[in-house]
Amino acid sequence: MADDDARTVSELIKSSGRIGMLTTTAPDGTLTSRPMALQEVEFDGDLWFFAERVSRKVAHLAAHPGVNVTVGSGTTWVSLAGTATLEDDPAKKKELWNAGVEAWFPNGADEPGVALIKVTGESAEYWDTPGGRVASLLSFAKAKVTGKPYEGGENETVQL
Repeated sequence: MADDDARTVSELIKSSGRIGMLTTTAPDGTLTSRPMALQEVEFDGDLWFFAERVSRKVAHLAAHPGVNVTVGSGTTWVSLAGTATLEDDPAKKKELWNAGVEAWFPNGADEPGVALIKVTGESAEYWDTPGGRVASLLSFAKAKVTGKPYEGGENETVQL
């Protein structure tokens, strides 16, 4: 991935907040999405989530490790495709542990049922509207007045 592309994807993920929609594939092929808290905001190609070791999402990963994570802020969206693995690294758990995670796992990072999901990004597609909502509204108005299609921002696909 080119440095500029990596930087853009990283900045968009960081600016989108701490919640991502993790999409997994069930053993029967059904897609399931659920909100998950991103545990590391510095995007280096990997995303990290805490999960209960005995959960439906973890069972999905065992059957189909290919996942998608989507983050967005209203004017910016990133869709990251990658491979998920279940990690049991005590040092990484402690590094990523925070008060928000403790609300879900009150017995701490060392609890046997606590695992990490590491998503290794393979590609990302992003949509960004520089200037935010005002720029979007102006682009919509321009399209309406001129009869030309909406040109609202940047859309790129990058290999990670």
